[in-house]
Amino acid sequence: MPPLARAHYRREVGAWLLLSTMMVAVAGGVVGVIAKNAFAGAVDEKWLNLAVALLTGAQAYAHLSSFLWASLSQGRHKIRFLVALQVAAALLVGIIALAPTNAWGLLIFTAAAVLTQACWSGIITLRTAVWRANYARNARAKVMGKIATFQAITMAVTGLLIGLAMRYNPAAFHLLYPLAAVFGLAGAGLYSRMRMRGHRALLAAERREPGGRLGAVNPRQLWRIVHQDRPFRAYLILMMILGFGNHMVNAPLVIMLRDVFGYGYVVGILITTSISMIIMPLSIPIWARMLDRRHIVDFRAVHSWMFALVIAVLLLAVMLHLPALLWVAAVLRGIAFGGGVLGWNLGTHDFASDADASRYMGVHVTLTGVRGLIAPILAVSLYNLLNSLHEGAGRWIFALCLLIVCIGAAGFGLLKRSMDTKGSPTVIDEADPPRPPIQ
Repeated sequence: MPPLARAHYRREVGAWLLLSTMMVAVAGGVVGVIAKNAFAGAVDEKWLNLAVALLTGAQAYAHLSSFLWASLSQGRHKIRFLVALQVAAALLVGIIALAPTNAWGLLIFTAAAVLTQACWSGIITLRTAVWRANYARNARAKVMGKIATFQAITMAVTGLLIGLAMRYNPAAFHLLYPLAAVFGLAGAGLYSRMRMRGHRALLAAERREPGGRLGAVNPRQLWRIVHQDRPFRAYLILMMILGFGNHMVNAPLVIMLRDVFGYGYVVGILITTSISMIIMPLSIPIWARMLDRRHIVDFRAVHSWMFALVIAVLLLAVMLHLPALLWVAAVLRGIAFGGGVLGWNLGTHDFASDADASRYMGVHVTLTGVRGLIAPILAVSLYNLLNSLHEGAGRWIFALCLLIVCIGAAGFGLLKRSMDTKGSPTVIDEADPPRPPIQ
């Protein structure tokens, strides 16, 4: 690590390892598989599939709360605010253990998992400002990549252990979730020792914002960013298309793993979560080197096609009923996720100034929330509709997902060409290009 980043990096690694151990318990693939299997037979199948859609998409649509967290944190101590959100998330994870295996239990299970992800959305929204303050532009992808690598390994192992425990005893989640909450509280304790460079100056600037805390980040302000920054607007539109197709995949995949292939807890969690998390660390260094040298648009023009390949393999797996291709798709998904976790967390930095970093991230995560809310529910609804028209026709949902993702990937290629033609830099050698803050 660069000398100035070492102290911050050491503190962050331990904290995010512990917090990742907690959050894997509510990761879409894990919590969706648990709900689909634990509540099967106790709840009407259509309601259960809807709950799976809500659970698998929660990590994305919980970002709709980013407006709230960005506004409430304005002018407040960022580290303390982050720690408070981490503690709240841990307590909500513990509440999941109270859910009985009936209709009311499914409601408690789903609501607590969704609220946990809402708290995590605040953590993600605010930590980008901490990373921007503590790490130079040409080191952020490396730092984020190393942290994501440790997180991925932790999540892969923890997810597999959860699956094994649930196969041994379907009621094991009553013990697993309080244990996960303990890890989260420990991570919050470690993170409370973090420091943020230039923190006082940042807080002073935020407190001078017109409109005060609640006016600092609001829909009108964020719309102004989108309206004034045309390249960023084009980037968001393409991310909406690409992300919509990707978010449509998870819920039908979880459902088909049980209903079509007959897989239970362990294989379900392996295919939806653990295999991909194990592969991620192998691809992260490659993607990190590319992102450190390239603008996010240039990066996405290449990286997006990996997601198209993943969905194409999944489509072949379900249409030809070849379970082996599910494992291939899980491996390819891990490669895609390696670049996705970097691009998603750091991509807005190539458009924003220091003063606008939180606002730009707020726009980004909010739109992620919109597609994360709509896409899984739409996918499950179409899946159920197609199956009602013809048995097994629901598998064609992956063909629609593939089409949408290909449109998004092609769009990034066109945007890159447009930026190159207009002289916008897509190769980055120095620090962030100066950009005036949007007032």
